[in-house]
Amino acid sequence: MKSRARKPRPVRRAASARKPGGSAPAGAAIRLLLVDDHPVVREGLRSCLGAHPGLVVVGEAGSGEAALPLAARLRPDLVLMDINLPGINGLETAVRLRAVAPAAKVLILSVHENREYAAEVARCGARGYVLKDASPAELVQAIEAVHRGGAFFSPKVAASLLRTVGAPPSRSGADPARLTGRERDVLALIVTGIGNKAISKRLGVSLSTVKTLRGRLIRKLDLHSVAELTQFALAHGITVAPDGNPAARQG
Repeated sequence: MKSRARKPRPVRRAASARKPGGSAPAGAAIRLLLVDDHPVVREGLRSCLGAHPGLVVVGEAGSGEAALPLAARLRPDLVLMDINLPGINGLETAVRLRAVAPAAKVLILSVHENREYAAEVARCGARGYVLKDASPAELVQAIEAVHRGGAFFSPKVAASLLRTVGAPPSRSGADPARLTGRERDVLALIVTGIGNKAISKRLGVSLSTVKTLRGRLIRKLDLHSVAELTQFALAHGITVAPDGNPAARQG
């Protein structure tokens, strides 16, 4: 009697797998693409970030030209990229990434505290600028903030950016003088990428109060996206202090 061949079972997609064109599911590790023309730097970043349980390096590139097709294929959550690259630089690469990997957020890594570079980063669509002498903890903090949809600039860079980023998007009601101190606190925390519940906990107020303040803030400024709010906040010195608390009332 011949035994009947067993049909192979269909392979199930893991619950945490990414759907085509989709973003990483909640709780999944942040998928990183490293772009730097120095192999030693990439190796150091891979070793440092790969040891973090919430991060995974999915690819590396040594130039902007190499990064673009790689980003299109790998669909990383975040591209950590040096500003000085052979061929097209990091800023131009960030602009081109919008077309090939629109869901990927860009965090610039550089040795320069240059004011012009910092201002251009904000204008080209990158969400942050971290100096290469930053601690591993600061780098991870920057990656997590940008991945959440916020912005992150190293303290030295932020100080320069506040003086050079220029005016925020033109809106008839975009006047920081119209904001109350608490609304400025909420704005400072919104641009870090945290949600209403986290803002509520940080400020020690109710969730409904945060929602009310957020709605009032948006109506007064007529700025509706995180990108617009971020540029406005940076231009007017509405920031979060190094200890993580709003420093908004000083601006």
